[in-house]
Amino acid sequence: MKKKLLYLALVLVVVALAIFRISERVPSADYPLNDRVAAIFVKGGCLDCHTAEPELPFYFKLPVVGNVMKKDVEEGYRAFDMEPMWRVLESGEGELNPVDMAKVEKVALDKRMPMAKYYLVHWGSRMTNAKRDIILEWVAGYRTAHYGDGVCGCEPVRPIDLTLPYDEAKAALGFQLYHDKRLSIDNTVSCASCHGLNTAGVDNKQFSEGVEGKLGGVNAPTVYNAVYNFVQFWDGRAVTLADQAAGPPVNPVEMASPNFDAIVAKLNKDKKFVREFKKVYPEGLSQATITDAIEQFERTLITPNSRFDKYLRGDKEAITAEELEGYELFKKYNCATCHVGKNLGGESYELMGLRKHYFADRGLALTEEDNGRFKQTGVERDRHRFKVPGLRNVALTWPYYHDGTRTSLKEAVCAMGTYQSGVELTDEEEDKIVAFLNTLTGEYQGKLLTNDNTPQ
Repeated sequence: MKKKLLYLALVLVVVALAIFRISERVPSADYPLNDRVAAIFVKGGCLDCHTAEPELPFYFKLPVVGNVMKKDVEEGYRAFDMEPMWRVLESGEGELNPVDMAKVEKVALDKRMPMAKYYLVHWGSRMTNAKRDIILEWVAGYRTAHYGDGVCGCEPVRPIDLTLPYDEAKAALGFQLYHDKRLSIDNTVSCASCHGLNTAGVDNKQFSEGVEGKLGGVNAPTVYNAVYNFVQFWDGRAVTLADQAAGPPVNPVEMASPNFDAIVAKLNKDKKFVREFKKVYPEGLSQATITDAIEQFERTLITPNSRFDKYLRGDKEAITAEELEGYELFKKYNCATCHVGKNLGGESYELMGLRKHYFADRGLALTEEDNGRFKQTGVERDRHRFKVPGLRNVALTWPYYHDGTRTSLKEAVCAMGTYQSGVELTDEEEDKIVAFLNTLTGEYQGKLLTNDNTPQ
């Protein structure tokens, strides 16, 4: 009897192992790569946690196990909404987001999803080496096609373009308007007042001063490389650079002009400027032409040829061993899942305080600006989500965060580790990451970008 039971147990183990091996098979190479990745997502149960309205299995209704898994689902969706990526994969239409790709790539590299308690129930969902390799091939292929910069598709960070197309005559007018204080109601403030070209595109103040010394409620981001942002402003209320340029002139705290008609009436009194303007814009001055000219000028504000860009393009001597170690730590601790692409950011909205409640620890009263994207959408998931800032020239653009509460790069890196990555960085790790960030200072008009506010 014992032998029969032992034999039966052995058969059951063999059958279970066979089923397990079969369930872990990867999608056939005969299928397109996108379809193979989609199949991995389905089998991995990714959409069970990373969508707004997942179809949950029956055991989620159980009192103890269900509550644990519901919490996992809530945290998964809070961190990453896969729905946009899934729609593109399913339909074959639309653009994939580089941040989504970077997040999936990092999970595959670490093989940390799905959780063990999930794949113990859902055989075949585990991230194997074979599945990882399929995902890495998919991500690398996307980057190679999307960027076309000749840099390895394994890198989430890309070099800045050496040039961008722009209209030279319109940009020249935009330069004038960018520095023209007549855009403000009392002729005291211009775009350059808060975004000086000689101060790395910022003013290095926690909150900028508008007319009559009024203070804004959010830290002014740099104008350099803003062309690479998928939206403008921390809360994404402007889509294009022209949209953004239309905001400050009529903002009551910034330039406080009543409307663009008042600005046009003021500029129309300058006959020489009007003649120059109509040579380029025959239709004359208007909100549309003024902001278009400023947008064309801002397209010139790119800073290529940082030391790190030279490294990416093949000059392995452009950065030191310590700086390279900093970059590897930057990737290890998930910084390069949000700070991706040419601007190392500006490609997505992300939650401030993903791993620990930033605002509870900050010790300051919440403001309307702290609501981030929620201000525009009213969707609760968007509360405290902000457009990820680009990190180009970040050594020159202090203070940091939307609230300007971190005055040094080391402080900013330390807090990002705590609140975004859920790790307590060592002093040495912080120094190495800061060393890497210092390699991101690029060139403007062929010269290394500097900041006149830098302490001597």
